Amino acid sequence: MIVKTKNYKLEKKVYINLALKSILKKQGWMALLGAVVLCLGYFIPGANSIWWFIGAVIGVGLYVLFWWIQFYGVTQLEQGQALFEKFSYEISSQQILMKKNPREGMPLKWDQIEKAEVGPDYFALFVNKAQIIYWPYKIFNTDNERKFVASVMKNKGLVK
Repeated sequence: MIVKTKNYKLEKKVYINLALKSILKKQGWMALLGAVVLCLGYFIPGANSIWWFIGAVIGVGLYVLFWWIQFYGVTQLEQGQALFEKFSYEISSQQILMKKNPREGMPLKWDQIEKAEVGPDYFALFVNKAQIIYWPYKIFNTDNERKFVASVMKNKGLVK
């Protein structure tokens, strides 16, 4: 079976939110660990000051700001503009074909996808930290097509 979707353009705000949420799930423990270690400075004899906690909060804030700037930068660079073009997709159990128009397309094998996320009204496929394919349910023509895509992702081990 081949699922043909409607045209869809990934919005930059949606991209930034998804990418930031993904990186914080994956690497957020580092920011929290750094904050805890910094807070332990409070217990150094003679150095107990509220500034250890303020520094920890600032450090976590800077960590999140760093990643937000990285993903915002992708939306502004010319090399990243391909992520935000309007595509239609042809999805089969072998590959995903991203089509700009009926003559131009790019195949993407399922094994190139690192992970997938099923949200309340979307599928998100993560090729790497910066490349995301986002499919809101509204681009599928029928509910059966959406279920087929979900089963393919489950069979490929991308979702549980």
